[in-house]
Amino acid sequence: MNKVYTVFKKTLFYFVCLFLFISVSGYIYVYVIPKGPEVTAANPLKTEKDSFVIYTYKDSKKKSIRVWTYKPEGWKDQDKIVFVMHGGGRNADDYLEAWIDLAEENNILVIAPEFENKLSKYTMNDYQEGNLFTYFGTKNGHDEWAFTVVENIFDHVKTINSISNSTYDIFGHSAGGQFVHRMVMLMPKSRIKTAIAANAGLYTFPNSNLKYPYGIKNLEHGEELIEEGFGKNLILLTGELDNDPKLGTFTTTDLAMKQGANRLERGAHFYNASEKYAYDNNITFNWKIDTVLNVGHDYRKMSESSIKWLSRL
Repeated sequence: MNKVYTVFKKTLFYFVCLFLFISVSGYIYVYVIPKGPEVTAANPLKTEKDSFVIYTYKDSKKKSIRVWTYKPEGWKDQDKIVFVMHGGGRNADDYLEAWIDLAEENNILVIAPEFENKLSKYTMNDYQEGNLFTYFGTKNGHDEWAFTVVENIFDHVKTINSISNSTYDIFGHSAGGQFVHRMVMLMPKSRIKTAIAANAGLYTFPNSNLKYPYGIKNLEHGEELIEEGFGKNLILLTGELDNDPKLGTFTTTDLAMKQGANRLERGAHFYNASEKYAYDNNITFNWKIDTVLNVGHDYRKMSESSIKWLSRL
């Protein structure tokens, strides 16, 4: 009996050591070791397609981020600037390509950040959930939120190119739609003029009984933030045919399924719940919802459908 107990203790000890080693190694790899492409010289944007790399955070060299851009030849200071947020594939260059004709036709400077992460399938919170928490559950400061990165890029583009625009518009599809609606809710002081969240697969509801990312229970000043966020111009864009959960990465946890059986249902449910919350609490509500007919989980067609909203508001 003593021999069995000794073997058990040794096995448990080795297991704990292995767990600690994997956890510490994982934390160092994900959050300590510098990552990203090499930072480029701070040059003005070229006409048409271009890219640059800057440090992700203003006061840290821990991470860098590549930013794709497209500037029409006729674009000038004070013309429209649109950030385009990619989906879970983190294919910012593909999203930029989808916006080139739109940029030319509507004289838009397109900025498409690439939130590259080789572990994106496992560390999902670093992008669409805004990086509010580490993978291990500890809180990140506001200066490390993914939402802050957009503001940092905007400052960089303004400074290097002598641009005086005080606001920008933002469009995101799928995981990018998750990013955009959360940024509007949780970073209402951002300089977003019009935001479009298209075909998001999961939403953060104004619910103080659910933990983030499903609700706002564990967020500091969550209710105050979303109250201000409801005053922003946010359009929830859903595809009429985006009713197949097999398309793309679709969260199917119990709490996620309560939001709806597919993205189309979830978008409507989120909008209705948000509108009711605003009404019940006498909060100004400037959000809108629009369903694009005969379109499914297609970032190109949803991008095309977003232009009318960017022109209208």
